[in-house]
Amino acid sequence: MMRIPMRCTFLVAWPALLAFGQGPLLEESSFRGEPSGWKTWSPRTELSPRMHVDDRYSRGGPGALAISGGGVPGASGRWEKSVGNIKPGSWYRLTAWYRAEGLRDEANAVLCRLAWADANGRNAGQPEYAWETIAEGDWRRLTVAAPAPSRASSALIQLWLHNASTGSIWWDDIRLEEIPKPGPRNVTVAAVRYRPGKSSGREENIRLFTEMVEKQIPGNVDLILLPEGMTMVGTGAKYADVAEPVPGGPTTKALSELAKKRKAWIVAGVYERESNVIYNTAILVDREGRYAGKYRKVYLPREEIEGGLTPGDDYPVFQTDFGRVGIMICWDVQFTDPARALALKGAELILLPIWDGNLTLTHARAIENSVFLAASSYGMPSLILDPMGETIAASKANGTAALATIDLNRRYEWDWLGEMRGRFMREVRLDVPVRRPAPGSN
Repeated sequence: MMRIPMRCTFLVAWPALLAFGQGPLLEESSFRGEPSGWKTWSPRTELSPRMHVDDRYSRGGPGALAISGGGVPGASGRWEKSVGNIKPGSWYRLTAWYRAEGLRDEANAVLCRLAWADANGRNAGQPEYAWETIAEGDWRRLTVAAPAPSRASSALIQLWLHNASTGSIWWDDIRLEEIPKPGPRNVTVAAVRYRPGKSSGREENIRLFTEMVEKQIPGNVDLILLPEGMTMVGTGAKYADVAEPVPGGPTTKALSELAKKRKAWIVAGVYERESNVIYNTAILVDREGRYAGKYRKVYLPREEIEGGLTPGDDYPVFQTDFGRVGIMICWDVQFTDPARALALKGAELILLPIWDGNLTLTHARAIENSVFLAASSYGMPSLILDPMGETIAASKANGTAALATIDLNRRYEWDWLGEMRGRFMREVRLDVPVRRPAPGSN
């Protein structure tokens, strides 16, 4: 199992960059006195932090663009520079390094944006938020890549300190460059909609699901999603009757053989035994039939608690050969935090083995986290959703599958909000504690 940090990187080959032949539109790592072309801005004078050039820290040449809260309540302000020669429809990447000290909540206080203006200096589109982060010592690199809107003729680099009465930030090594448009990153997903009839037990269920996949799922699929509890449904068995080791049990073995034969990743829900503990678990197997990891259901409904299941305690994200996936199981979809945790860890596609559930909440999890979501169910339709919550494919008939090819590099933009993945990453508030009421309180 591989867990990854909350980041992703647009990879651009060096020869492709050379084809542009102009080098970066802006590249600055040395600041002195009044830095050329840079302006300071604050929403209100009374919120203005101290913004100055500081020689205390730097990554390249001497000096950095510094912003300090200075004890001002709600201090908020930014350095900003306009860069011209922007071509509508062309792709640009902004990279900026920062170092922060004394901030109460760095994730929300530090903000790097790429905004756009038309030939008259008016707003030409929604800003793009940098959230892809890499650490190097005490410095952090933020990057964002996006196409210029149709009316854009200049780009505005905006480097903020926001809502930070204490602490300071230093910005350095700032670069804006034109890059090739990222190509598609397609993955074909099959979300199975199959509930066996009366079955003799776990082994027969494994056989029935395998036969269904062989007959109904085409050969060019990258990922096959099976439902929750596939080893127990229709058997009349109890959790303990079908629980098995993961990996090492018969279901992992059978799924591995099927995945290797189909050259597809497979996710399926089983019941896992570890010593005297039983989990509701989803297994991930790669194209070569290798066990790649598992997720143990965190939120258990009362029936599973009363049936003796134990909840999991982690939200792992897995790297595949096409992108990053996270897994939830059934009752997890009732709550906001499982999908949010997976998105923050970098999941681009959330996989949901589910018995049955609330379709509205299923769509909401895709929308609020701006991720693709696929669900395999016995009750509600099996479906594949895009990051705006729209249904790409759905299947209601038993023995069928929702099938779709999705492009993980495709941008999804709301007309009045812009691309929400970056905004979600930068604006989600995890610093405000959520606590249960104290026992006995009203």
